[in-house]
Amino acid sequence: MELRLDADELATCVGCGLCLPHCPTFRVTGEEALSPRGRIASMRSVVAGLTPADEQFTDFMSSCVQCRGCEPACPSGVPYGHLIEGTRAALAEAGRTTPWWQRLGYRLLPHHRTLLIGTTLLAVAQRLRLVPRALGLARLPLRRGAAVQDTGTDVWLFTGCVMDAWQRPTHRATQRMIARAGATSRAPGRGAGCCGALHVHAGLADEARGLARRVMSAMPGDAPIVVNSAGCGAQLREYGHLVGTPDAVSFSARVRDVHEWLLERREELGPPARQLGSVIVQDPCHLRHVQKAHLPVRALLAACSTVIELDDDGLCCGAGGAYSALEPELAGRIRARKLDAIERARLKGGQVVASANPGCAMHLGAAGVSVRHPIDLLDDAYSS
Repeated sequence: MELRLDADELATCVGCGLCLPHCPTFRVTGEEALSPRGRIASMRSVVAGLTPADEQFTDFMSSCVQCRGCEPACPSGVPYGHLIEGTRAALAEAGRTTPWWQRLGYRLLPHHRTLLIGTTLLAVAQRLRLVPRALGLARLPLRRGAAVQDTGTDVWLFTGCVMDAWQRPTHRATQRMIARAGATSRAPGRGAGCCGALHVHAGLADEARGLARRVMSAMPGDAPIVVNSAGCGAQLREYGHLVGTPDAVSFSARVRDVHEWLLERREELGPPARQLGSVIVQDPCHLRHVQKAHLPVRALLAACSTVIELDDDGLCCGAGGAYSALEPELAGRIRARKLDAIERARLKGGQVVASANPGCAMHLGAAGVSVRHPIDLLDDAYSS
């Protein structure tokens, strides 16, 4: 099996170890092999033909949450995300990971009507206590209300797959906040049913590229693309790397996290109608480490609440897309550290946790945490 990794990217790691405190799997296990430095060393060994890409190597790579918390901490600028994605793609292509039943699940994501029906059935099964707790799912909605309707062409509002199925009210709140900032919005057509983020995590690179091309075709022109899901936003911003065409690079440059976009229009928003009290902020990894758009969340919430920070320096919560379902033992141990940080923050007066990603919200919600999207909180504060 050939990993086909970029030699220059692989060579950037100097083994300094500054990434170790920022790696959730290393923090909970203390195992060097389950750190970015250890995984890169394994990649190098396989590329050089010194060791085989055996079951142990597969386990090392599969156990990575792909939070990319190591990247901002790295003084050498190691593009760890590219390396782990390339490795996972090679493993999936060789049939070492992502068995048929997982691939079937990923193929369903772009078929939005099927996803909506499946979500409703899963919600019913939850009420009947037929869903194993090991899946790590918080309570899914039985009713989600109407989809957002186009109001104009100023911006595209990317609705995606899981976000629309699980948190559609947040889309409606997002549209209201966009309107308060003086802009109109429209949702893309069926071609943009899934951004491909979960496919990239699973190593299904070809499928992800196909979805990326569909998404790009569904949102033509030069209008900004506003995204309220951290994972989707990060994926859309990496289409240039994934697809590798000038059109993809231009498309990615149009993508804006909704909090960034709103902060630039804070004057148009005006003052909030009410104050919300204290809010604990939890940063989704792909908002903080990939998009680097976590600070606008605080700036917006600070206008209507007292922002309480967690003291864990943005460490991953363990959701990682489908990671919490595929690696429940490690995901649970990682989440336990986050829950401890949340408990410490609650001593300062906060009860509600703001998190801008459906995976994080579901993973933390399954542990009993009251989680709301920052946009839902802002919509409450700005509603007259």
